[in-house]
Amino acid sequence: MAPVEPPTITEAGLTLRPWRPDDVDAVLRACQDPAISRWTTVPSPYLPEHAVGFVAEHAPAGWAAGTRAPFAVCDAATGELLGSCGLVSLDRAGGQGEIGYWTAPWARGRGVAVRATRIVARWAFESVGLRRLVWRAEVGNHASRLVALRAGFAMEGILRRDAPAGAGETDSWIGSLLPDDPIPAPGREPARPGSVEARRAAVFAGDQPTMTADAPGGRIRLRRPGPADVDRIAATCRDDAAIRWTSVPDPYHRRDAEHFLADAEQRWARGAGAVFAIAGPAGTFDGSMALRLSAADPAVADVGFLISPAARNRGYASAALAVVCAWAFDALIVHRVEWRAHVGNTASRRVAEKAGFTVEGVTRGGLAHRGARVDVWVGALLVDDRST
Repeated sequence: MAPVEPPTITEAGLTLRPWRPDDVDAVLRACQDPAISRWTTVPSPYLPEHAVGFVAEHAPAGWAAGTRAPFAVCDAATGELLGSCGLVSLDRAGGQGEIGYWTAPWARGRGVAVRATRIVARWAFESVGLRRLVWRAEVGNHASRLVALRAGFAMEGILRRDAPAGAGETDSWIGSLLPDDPIPAPGREPARPGSVEARRAAVFAGDQPTMTADAPGGRIRLRRPGPADVDRIAATCRDDAAIRWTSVPDPYHRRDAEHFLADAEQRWARGAGAVFAIAGPAGTFDGSMALRLSAADPAVADVGFLISPAARNRGYASAALAVVCAWAFDALIVHRVEWRAHVGNTASRRVAEKAGFTVEGVTRGGLAHRGARVDVWVGALLVDDRST
């Protein structure tokens, strides 16, 4: 491949330029950041020789070989280094490149990566003549996903065991941007439904929230479940009612509770929903509340819940359900939350109805349960129900 002449581009308050020897100290300082170490391929620990090698050898070699196009992202007014953005791989014969970026810790919260990504995308299409830009990030890197969405990338799916960050056998998200896709101007969101995806990516980029609610039996707290809950989770799931009405393993072992915690972590990491532990006034695990986002319809979610035997008949489940639904409507832009229960599970039905759900009917043979198909009640709570 012929060399690519590295340009200097100034736009939207940023200057993108080739890397220089005097960038070494700033690169070294930025790459001590735990987030950059966690989510990118930079060496860890990041040493002075790594910064020197990147600036003096790796970056210029990529331009010279025509296989990479790495830019230093700087403040246009002061020249301060703010981050890195560019094409981490470049296939001009195939008309495709992969974009990568990081923002220095001292420059975050200013839209640097979004602006830089838009600038690089325009340059790649207009000056290099690419027909497709690819973005990849390890599943769970919601901050990178949010940047890509705001820059106009369309999410395409998951690559199994792709691990672009070198974290072992982990999956990665993949997205793309084409020349005829709208690249938003600085300060504007993409004019595609991805704006909802961006709102959700911003939620899942943070910590799972802790919420409170008042129930007849006292104030409850909804929090992320953790290892301290394992024994109480196992005891709850061994209860006859749990086995009768839910799909928990039977018999239920401690390792099943550990798998439950791992699945809860993965649900949040993938942006697929959230699992909350319901903690009563004593602070211990008294049940769980799961919200699952639909893969088929982004406007729909469904819920499932389970209460420990000793915590039943205190109103914990209906109070928790109402709070989680409100969070889904407000934070995740969900329109409809669905509830299902085996026909005859009157306790679950009472919980749903107390939380405002409307029972809509019966789905015959709607669920597989321990080797048989069972009929289920179906109900829903709509975002508009809150105003009626």
